[in-house]
Amino acid sequence: MKKVVAKKKFGQNFLKDETVLQKIIEAMPNNDNKIVEIGPGLGDLTKYLVDVKSVEAFEVDTDLCKLLQKKFDKEIATKQLHINCEDVLNAWQSSLIDESYDLVANLPYYIATKIILKALTDPKCKNILVMVQLEVAEKFCAEVGQKVFGSLSIITQSIGNARIIVKVPPTAFDPQPKINSAVFLIEKSSDRSDENFESMLRAAFKQPRKTLMKNLSTTYEKTILQEIFDSLELAQSIRPHQLSTYDYHQLYKKIK
Repeated sequence: MKKVVAKKKFGQNFLKDETVLQKIIEAMPNNDNKIVEIGPGLGDLTKYLVDVKSVEAFEVDTDLCKLLQKKFDKEIATKQLHINCEDVLNAWQSSLIDESYDLVANLPYYIATKIILKALTDPKCKNILVMVQLEVAEKFCAEVGQKVFGSLSIITQSIGNARIIVKVPPTAFDPQPKINSAVFLIEKSSDRSDENFESMLRAAFKQPRKTLMKNLSTTYEKTILQEIFDSLELAQSIRPHQLSTYDYHQLYKKIK
């Protein structure tokens, strides 16, 4: 079989490090949920996933689809694996799958945040265990007070708990990316917050180095904000990353 060359347009970097692959499997939540894998690539993670659970895979690259169908013909025949040769975001227009699932995947960097936010919205998705760019993982997992604490951290904390499982160097991939990666886990305890709350967060973190008051007053009436800040005992000099997730929910209730 001729060597498969990674395609830049699909952001392909194939995870080859066996230690990292094992760490992903070990970090999987212990439950009866199906697995959804997005961008299985050459099937390096898939081969471990199908040993543990049944897998619904989504692969946009038709060349890789053919390769996966040959490689996993037995698992496909026994219905342990089903490969959808399509763009997962198109598939998500309706329901992705009609049962509870955990998302476990090495996600393409260019689309990772979009996919994670989509999974957070999907009530059928119960847990998210993914490999992404390190700085993206840090934003989802950040705690209040950290410089990278922002809207992604707050959305995640509003839904469940997030933690980094392992940081991964470029050498774990073929071809090697120019950046570091990380595997992180979100264990959901509820579904994603409403869109108006997220709009407020976007306004709050518009310019992270400016004060929260300055950012919010580009969207909301300043005199009303001053009253709300006083009632919540928030200093008008406070920066967006200094408020906790709880504080943001209190702020949103008052603004609403």
